[in-house]
Amino acid sequence: MVNPFDDDTLTFLVLANDDNQHSLWPSRHAVPAGWRVVHDEDTRENSLAWIETHWHDLRPAGAAK
Repeated sequence: MVNPFDDDTLTFLVLANDDNQHSLWPSRHAVPAGWRVVHDEDTRENSLAWIETHWHDLRPAGAAK
C-alpha cells in the first residue's frame, strides 16, 4: 500500500494553520480542524512547489515575533 502523502497519482491541497505552518494534504481527505486551504487541489509536484515558493520561515508565526 502506498502512503497517500507519497502517491503521485493523487491530487493534493496545501494547508496552513494559525502559526502559518504549511502541510501537503491529500484532497480526498477532510481538512483537519485548525487548518485552512491556501492552495487549491493540484498535483503533488505542483503543491510541493507552491509550498517551497510561499513558505520561507519554518518557525511558527508566534516564534517569529
